[in-house]
Amino acid sequence: MNDNGNKGTDNTILTVSHLNTYYREKTGRFSSASVRRQVLKDVSFDIKQGEIVGLVGESGCGKSTLAKTILGIVKDYEGTVEHGSAGAQMVFQDPYGSLNPAKTVGWILEEPLRIQGKLTDPERDERVARMINLVGLDESYLKRKPNELSGGQRQRICIALALMLRPRLIIADEPVSALDVTVQDQILKLLLKLNRELGIAILFISHDLKVVYSVCSRVMVMKDGHIVEQGSDEEVYKSPKHPYTKQLLSSVLGD
Repeated sequence: MNDNGNKGTDNTILTVSHLNTYYREKTGRFSSASVRRQVLKDVSFDIKQGEIVGLVGESGCGKSTLAKTILGIVKDYEGTVEHGSAGAQMVFQDPYGSLNPAKTVGWILEEPLRIQGKLTDPERDERVARMINLVGLDESYLKRKPNELSGGQRQRICIALALMLRPRLIIADEPVSALDVTVQDQILKLLLKLNRELGIAILFISHDLKVVYSVCSRVMVMKDGHIVEQGSDEEVYKSPKHPYTKQLLSSVLGD
């Protein structure tokens, strides 16, 4: 069940319970037959309003599959995904691949508002201007196309795009891994600012444990589709319980 209605009166904005997600894979290159492969296995957690929750694990462990299941992109699953508010939005790893190269930034940012159809033209213009300012860019960028922007500027546009419909939850899937170190720091500071000023919750997905520790108050560790450990940043980083968590921390942070 993927329920986008309001759930109760507490400040929980996402509850995932006993989630098992599957993909269909072809059995051979020239075969039309397929098998159902399980990717996520009995995943359960929740996110409160205003939290920044980290999800860490090696490539291929199921992190992006979890994000896509939460957003309804992957539909073959068992268990429940309950949203306390509608419209969780995604910030992807590759900002250039997330933006239409043929359109201007202004057109791209206005598109979800046009689709929603609730605002007048002046109201849409005002929302677009407010959001681009909120991510630290001025309105001159609205006339540019994505290929005229730096990687950091493109990621700021992607964050503004995710904010256009005023979600209470953003899923950031490796949002800084394609950027250089200086720009990474700028984008992380921007996400912290938005979290603080807007009260927006963030599910921050990354393989970089140091980055996760710098921005997240709670951490979940995923291995082979399971969440093997979760707790506060101090609990997970200072007193890890699961052998896999200890292995990750030892390899990245040292003994």
